[in-house]
Amino acid sequence: MTVKEYLHQAYRLDQRIKSDTMEAQNLREMAGSVSAIQYDKDRVQASRNTEAPFVRTLEKLWTLEKKIAGELEMLSDLKKQIREVIEAVPDTDERMVLKYRYIHNYTWEQIGMELCADARTIRRWHGKALLHVTLPDNPIII
Repeated sequence: MTVKEYLHQAYRLDQRIKSDTMEAQNLREMAGSVSAIQYDKDRVQASRNTEAPFVRTLEKLWTLEKKIAGELEMLSDLKKQIREVIEAVPDTDERMVLKYRYIHNYTWEQIGMELCADARTIRRWHGKALLHVTLPDNPIII
């Protein structure tokens, strides 16, 4: 795993959490809606399902929320480890570029505005910073 791939994991995990959160919101909306009971005269069943339709949706929601909680914990641990790795970079400008890019998920333009530098300078600092990063002995890999 390259340094850039390692640092980029936090962004990917954050995106996955956002996607799962949107899915959970959809499940909450589905669970809150009332659906009518279906009485099919043509269909004969030996055992009739008496469970309310929203129960299955609530079970899916509960499972998804447990997954999101685990992902959030992993993201917190990963960002803590990434912060420690970034703090070891000796140059202040390079360290700030890495923080803005991989901790705060800023775009190159936003980083340039924060650090009062043009895009070429930011990318140059970023390239140098990646050379100064040392991966931890036991990196968290998602």
